[in-house]
Amino acid sequence: MNRPLELILAPTIRGALFDGAAAPRVSFRAEQDAELQIELPDGLPDARTDTSLDTIRSAVIHALRPLVELGRIPESVAVAGVGAFDILPRRAAGDAADPGVVGLRAVRERIAIVTGGAQGFGAEIAKGLVAAGAFVAIADLNIHAAAAFVAELNREAGEVVAIAVGVDVSDEQSVTAMIETVVEAWGGIDIFVSNAGVLKAGSVVELSLKDFAFVTDVNYTGFFLCTKRAAPIMALQNAAAAAHGSEYYTDIIQINSKSGLAGSNKNGAYSGAKFGGIGLVQSFALELIEDRIKVNAICPGNFFDGPLWSDPDRGLFVQYLNAGKVPGATSIADVKRFYEEKVPMKRGCSGADVVTAIYYAVAQKYETGQAIPVTGGQNMIH
Repeated sequence: MNRPLELILAPTIRGALFDGAAAPRVSFRAEQDAELQIELPDGLPDARTDTSLDTIRSAVIHALRPLVELGRIPESVAVAGVGAFDILPRRAAGDAADPGVVGLRAVRERIAIVTGGAQGFGAEIAKGLVAAGAFVAIADLNIHAAAAFVAELNREAGEVVAIAVGVDVSDEQSVTAMIETVVEAWGGIDIFVSNAGVLKAGSVVELSLKDFAFVTDVNYTGFFLCTKRAAPIMALQNAAAAAHGSEYYTDIIQINSKSGLAGSNKNGAYSGAKFGGIGLVQSFALELIEDRIKVNAICPGNFFDGPLWSDPDRGLFVQYLNAGKVPGATSIADVKRFYEEKVPMKRGCSGADVVTAIYYAVAQKYETGQAIPVTGGQNMIH
């Protein structure tokens, strides 16, 4: 992919400025005025060969690392022929929330993207990441809902902690534009939460091919596309840090489902896509760990209070009632009670349950390729 040079250099600068705990946000502008000027050999900014790009990145890394070792981070960096990169200030030291939460410190100051982030699990995940001190891009097909949610998050925080990005995860150009928007705004990606998902319930003998393809395109192909575009940005950051001996790990986390751990009656399109997602997680984990990118899945139980289940027109309670999936059920209350009784802890999964698992996945550096159940004991793995 022939990315603009600033989209290559921004994550490189972030990685080069990694101090062992976090990397700063970086914002690009076309002007050349900056505190630190980095000169390049003639012709290099216009060259697009792998060798020339490596030379440019090495020049930037070697200019910045001595400053990090001295504890002096410049306010801005200009690369000749490219433009300037403003280094956005870090927050003052201190915890953003309860320090007892596992992995909370590992999330602080990180840049995260949450797809399907405007509602349901996605919104709960975004709130949890912001509470832990992360900066979060709310990426959603419904850009108006995403913008309203971002305004709420920023208002409550008293600063800009979130941005809204429109995305259709089943469309590669849309996914590419999402990644570029975040890199232009903040310089890179540390945590990518692939949460966007859809569900069409129905018998295998009745479900249309159109509905089957729709579920597969969003839940399975969408995860592939997001990983394809996020991983190169993460690799640039991690390589820049590694060039000077720092271990900088980043995370791709798929929000999977308990239906990715066990089959789901009259829900084959969804369950099949989620099973496939775990196969992608394991395969991507084996490949991307070379770039210090961890890939894990979190498999939540049923989020009964979210719109996926509770929407009065299209929610699963309504779909399952109409599909006859629960024998003898004559009301939504009957369907909900049926599913609650399946959980040893007698309740559905909450957003806080999933956020805690994300904290763990990020903090645990010796874990990749895993499917982590968060099901209240409904699915037990061995």
